[in-house]
Amino acid sequence: MARTGRPKAELTLSDEERAALEGWVRRRSTPQTWALRCRIILACAEGASNKDVAAQLGSTPHAVGRWRARFVRYRIAGLGDMPRPGGPRTVTDEQVAAVVTKTLESTPKNATHWSTRSMAKETGLSQSSVSRIWRAFGLQPHRSETFKLSTD
Repeated sequence: MARTGRPKAELTLSDEERAALEGWVRRRSTPQTWALRCRIILACAEGASNKDVAAQLGSTPHAVGRWRARFVRYRIAGLGDMPRPGGPRTVTDEQVAAVVTKTLESTPKNATHWSTRSMAKETGLSQSSVSRIWRAFGLQPHRSETFKLSTD
């Protein structure tokens, strides 16, 4: 007995949708993830099964089924990235800008450079938030960018 799996979602394209998808596939500046999603939808619209489309495009049947279902439900808007789970951001863009600016343009009292703890205390953020911001922007305030001659 052959396993048939779930029935595939019916996929029909309007002329405008087909033209848009084909245009994105042809355009060289289209990100490859978006182009692959467009190719999947175009192949599914021809009536191919998820397994055949996956083999043809070098994807998995599960991924093809996911993009087919999202296209049927949301149309072209469904091919974009959907919100992911997790809590909302607690650090605002203004707070990030303030940390970067303060790190680059000032030094703390009685110290030569900012530490994550001193910056966290100054800005009201956690030490790990300051560390993540510094890492994201490649800031290393403990490293001196000027050469100092030895007095020896």
